[in-house]
Amino acid sequence: MLVGYARVSSTGQSLEVQRDQLQQVGCEKLFEEKRSGRNAADRQQLQAALEFVREGDTLVITRIDRLARSVGDLEGIVGALKAKGVFLRATEQPIDTSTPAGVAFLQMLGVFAQFETAIRKERQLEGIAKAKASGVYQGRKASIDAEAIKAALASGEKPAALAKRLGVARSSVYRLAGGAEV
Repeated sequence: MLVGYARVSSTGQSLEVQRDQLQQVGCEKLFEEKRSGRNAADRQQLQAALEFVREGDTLVITRIDRLARSVGDLEGIVGALKAKGVFLRATEQPIDTSTPAGVAFLQMLGVFAQFETAIRKERQLEGIAKAKASGVYQGRKASIDAEAIKAALASGEKPAALAKRLGVARSSVYRLAGGAEV
């Protein structure tokens, strides 16, 4: 049986192109999700697909980056499939773990996918540093009114009650109190 798995990273993206490709190659069952590919364990539909497949089945994806973003995750997923006697195939890349060449290509792509993720993160951090230096990036706005908390504490309100009333963590109240016993 051909079992398809499609993933996009954000809710604003569409699964339609992947869905169409997987259906065109004959996938009888599809698992789809809109989740980050950073960690395979956090993706419920991927886990469901891995549980669903049986010996002799083939898990079909469009590209390797839809399945895993790190070599570690890729190795874990491929190992789980292999242990069940399940093959992996990609529609847009020459990956087919039923052949030695397909396995080699899969391993090479996994290394490149991890490298690309590391480079993207590095560029993002550089961009944030540049934005901070030029005053464009200020970080997120404060979610609590520090002066109101200090005033409430000064008037004798207990930290736990104040935190509950404002819907904030007690640690935030204590931090704003300057760590002093209140």
